[in-house]
Amino acid sequence: MLVVPLIFFSLVSGVAAIGDLRKLGKVGGRAMLLFVISGQIAVWLGLMLGSFARPGIGVDTSAIQRGAVPEPNATSWTDMILSIVPESPVQVMADVQVLPLIVFALLVGIGILMAKDEGAPVAKIFDSGAIIMQKVTMIVMELTPFGVFALMAWVAGVLGLDALQSLAKLVALNYVGCLLIILVMYSAMIRFLARVPVVGFYRGMIDAMAVSYSTASSNATLPVTLRCTQRNLGVSPSVSSFVVSLGATINMNGTAMYLGLATLFGAQIFGVDLSWGDYIMISVTATLGAIGAAGIPGAGLIMMALVFGSVGVPLETIAFVAGVDRIMDMMRTTTNVTGD
Repeated sequence: MLVVPLIFFSLVSGVAAIGDLRKLGKVGGRAMLLFVISGQIAVWLGLMLGSFARPGIGVDTSAIQRGAVPEPNATSWTDMILSIVPESPVQVMADVQVLPLIVFALLVGIGILMAKDEGAPVAKIFDSGAIIMQKVTMIVMELTPFGVFALMAWVAGVLGLDALQSLAKLVALNYVGCLLIILVMYSAMIRFLARVPVVGFYRGMIDAMAVSYSTASSNATLPVTLRCTQRNLGVSPSVSSFVVSLGATINMNGTAMYLGLATLFGAQIFGVDLSWGDYIMISVTATLGAIGAAGIPGAGLIMMALVFGSVGVPLETIAFVAGVDRIMDMMRTTTNVTGD
């Protein structure tokens, strides 16, 4: 119900928020390139952690009544590339086809930018649509605690302690992955690309990191992040307002890492064999899914359906991990905000 409109409105709104293609310049171009590269690294880190630790192995899922497992549409690289181009936007949305939906949303956003003043009213409509879908998602998330209690009771009663142990491993791997991104990848970028003292950077960002961990929301943390970058790190308001706002929309390294890890977790639980082509597909869809994720608590759960569907992982995995998602979401959001 929420996946297609949330992704579509959020992506179009995010691209249109750039305001002017010329505004990108060196700062925006480098920022977006860095966001995409770091997102790819994060996804592959999640896949590596899942491959080595294998958190989903050993769970007996015979008691679960599985629905139809979505099969990947692409059978070759040519088909995969051709499948990215949407033939019918309406059909793409009805079938929840991952890549064509994202490509169409990006094209609409770019079209709004090219239309300039004439496209401004349409941009406002998509901004409003994105906000509305975020509010609807928040309503659903407010009801989550009731479902979480029932899910955890069901998991423990039907699947046994092995399932809880697997979930504990997943939570631990989520924290390990996020810490590696912050302490290794971010520190290297800060030291060698930004040429800023690493310790000084984290001291300046401590308030934003604390707020993001407690709220699990990039959007709620945005004012604090802007204050930290401008007052504590000395970044000019014009640069920080543009890059941080853009990063809060598309730079979700913690979410990207988790989508890769969770997809492998689901594949292991349900015995889905993944090829190298599937791994590459996961890296692409998880990165794009993280870009389209709204900066609100629980947004990663919604993106799972897109990534799972691209490689044939059962959607029942989402219900399996929903009970512990908030614990992991707090650390993912901290990772996302720190990377902005």
